[in-house]
Amino acid sequence: MSTKEFNLLSKTQLIIVLAVFFVLVIIGYITFFTPNHFDKPAPFTFEIKDGESFTSITERLYQQSIIPSKFNFKVAGFIYGSQTKVKAAKYKIPNDISYLDLLDLFVNGPADYLRAIRINDGQTLKWLGAKVRRDVKIDSSAFVNLATDKEFIKSLGLNVPTLEGYLFSKTYKMYENTSPEEAIKIFYKGFTDFFNDSLKQRAKKLGLSVNQVLTLASIIKGETNLVDEMPRIAGVYHNRLKIGMRLQADPTIQYLLPNGWRRLTYKDLEIESPYNTYKYSGLPPGPINNPGKNAILAVLYPEKNNYLYFVANGNGGHNFAKSYSEHLKNVTQYQKWLNNQNK
Repeated sequence: MSTKEFNLLSKTQLIIVLAVFFVLVIIGYITFFTPNHFDKPAPFTFEIKDGESFTSITERLYQQSIIPSKFNFKVAGFIYGSQTKVKAAKYKIPNDISYLDLLDLFVNGPADYLRAIRINDGQTLKWLGAKVRRDVKIDSSAFVNLATDKEFIKSLGLNVPTLEGYLFSKTYKMYENTSPEEAIKIFYKGFTDFFNDSLKQRAKKLGLSVNQVLTLASIIKGETNLVDEMPRIAGVYHNRLKIGMRLQADPTIQYLLPNGWRRLTYKDLEIESPYNTYKYSGLPPGPINNPGKNAILAVLYPEKNNYLYFVANGNGGHNFAKSYSEHLKNVTQYQKWLNNQNK
């Protein structure tokens, strides 16, 4: 206000203006900075959902009696400029917190934020345990232990020794520090949502249980990353199973190695385990990783072919053969390629 404007007001008018100004400041301070008390155990856990509007957040805070006035909170949000800045997360709200301090909490945290986490095709429980620790701060040991806990698995309606294979490959959103139980249930729901009744009927038509489908799919994923090649490899394994021929699948041996994947030796093929498909006919007891939809669909809808053998071609794919003699030629060709790589 300029000196000239001051001179336009009488002393009485100036006092009135200043009084009104200070009253508004005091009311604003009381409204937006005074602590709001709620009658709940503190801190109170409040979840802001992905994409939730500021109006919805305000309404739920009011319904939970965390704030006494929706209007005041909205005004505070407008003044603070936070209506579009609040982040999806789980917050722990302390008691006796003002509107502006609450808004600052929603904008700057601390909180358990909503994160995206992806289960990649062919990821094992061990690798997934490391990923949930890194991406969403879940204890990896607790996660893996729960995924192999018989009572917990039974509570999901499954009669399998481990959830390997049942945690579906896709991208999920979950809050940091989610419990291992909740995380596993989210991943398992991804599988049950995908493996619908029509796929169950298809498996039944092929004479396969869900566990057998996942087991074979996990082997196929272990053999190739090429989606177009998966139905052909599935056809090979279906052909072998029909005639009682051993699968002789390298990924099942790799699964048994304690230190991860490496080039196999003849000694590795003698490992004593029901997962050793070089020693035992039929499918192993369960999946060796968590396969994605492409490998699962390849098992359910395999290519109809007469191939019984395949070997890597050095270009990321495989050469297929109907006879053992033809297969040996492909093996020789691959070995030449390997030798050239080592020169």
